[in-house]
Amino acid sequence: MVAKISLGNSLYGAICYNGEKINKEKGRLLDTNKIYNDGSGTVNIHRVYEDFMRWMPSHTKTERPMMHISLNPHPDDRLSDTDYTALAHEYMQKMGLGDMPYLIFKHMDIDRHHIHIVALRVGTDGKAVSDRNNFYRSKDICRELERKYNLHTAERQRITPDMPIRKIDPSGDIKRQVANTVKMVGMRYKFQTIGEYNAILGLYNIRCEQTDGRVNGREYHGLVYFATDDNGNTIASPFKASRLGKFASRAAIDGRMERAKDHIDIRPTKQAVSEAMAESSGKDDFIAKLKERNIDLVLRHTDTGRIYGATFIDHNTRNVLNGSRLGRQFSANALEEWFTSGERPSVVPVQTNTEPGQPQPDTQQSQPGTQQPGSGNSQSNPAGQQTSGGAGASGTSQGQQPGQGQSQQQFRQGNTSSDDYMPTIPGLDLFHTGPGFDAEEEAFYRAMQRRKKKKRRGPKL
Repeated sequence: MVAKISLGNSLYGAICYNGEKINKEKGRLLDTNKIYNDGSGTVNIHRVYEDFMRWMPSHTKTERPMMHISLNPHPDDRLSDTDYTALAHEYMQKMGLGDMPYLIFKHMDIDRHHIHIVALRVGTDGKAVSDRNNFYRSKDICRELERKYNLHTAERQRITPDMPIRKIDPSGDIKRQVANTVKMVGMRYKFQTIGEYNAILGLYNIRCEQTDGRVNGREYHGLVYFATDDNGNTIASPFKASRLGKFASRAAIDGRMERAKDHIDIRPTKQAVSEAMAESSGKDDFIAKLKERNIDLVLRHTDTGRIYGATFIDHNTRNVLNGSRLGRQFSANALEEWFTSGERPSVVPVQTNTEPGQPQPDTQQSQPGTQQPGSGNSQSNPAGQQTSGGAGASGTSQGQQPGQGQSQQQFRQGNTSSDDYMPTIPGLDLFHTGPGFDAEEEAFYRAMQRRKKKKRRGPKL
């Protein structure tokens, strides 16, 4: 049995979440402790909330006075409502919460039935029940209850590097699938914009939207995740990032995008896409040639069918790159012109002496003995020869000025795996030339978002 414990301050929100699901016949209220229960299995949300507030102390320093616990037996276990009720009461007693007001819900919206418990963790004296070592205590209690009730041993599934990422299965636990997919995508892939993040999530039928606003005079910036079908239609209620975990939060994703700038090498992807483009006769052939190279092309279209965005997802290097980062000939405008008029963009040979993560020049190639402005990669030595760092080099040249390349090398040594981002020194990235982007595409995308918001708001009266 797997137990998940969440502490929070939104008691009403937790009651509503469970109450609405129960009242839609996707579960039932099994039992309560110190809270009114009419025995019908349904929930009067306002009555229950008022009962909880009677037990809530008027003064407490506890910022998160409530707990939301889910107990998930192994899928092969089949328990009766009586067993679930006894299991929940015993769990709460062993956790030191037996005297607290709480509700026990059974959820039946998925094949694997499970129970949720909403409880106060603050007594009438204003003191909170200690949550110290909650994880380890809960784990030991679950093992004990499994032995007592003859249940299968169930551990939380660990995310491993070789675990495959699958599309959302509407018949399964959608929330858990979304959480696992978001976690694995964040661990494995490198992206630099929300658009690129959505491109890789979309392969697995997930969409992410930014939420910005102000509540009680305080600004908030968050993310909301949607599970979709193959056509992009939403199939479940949206999940706030806070319900999935810290790894899905706006701060975590923004941090990953910022760190990715110094760890993306576009050259292998550009080489593969260039080869596929040179061999292709049109759109379908191009997409097929990319798939042969383990690269997905995600195209975004307007309502009229015009391409306004193109993103290449390279599963070999695990880089997600807007077409404009690879070069103008790979941008949305260039692909739109090729697919409609049949005029294929000219492919420029890929440069091999450019710093990883920097855009490749489209019409200019480096001449022997010269240095491209801003490349920061090759320097002329006293003999007039060039030295350059390869793909596996530390990112500095032997001829660089003291205090410049050496300082970067000093703080970036260690494991440079594509799954682990190394910290950078504040200020150094001021001199780093980041990948370019298509301003026209970004402006078009923002205009589309504004139109959608206006449609949702409706006409002004």
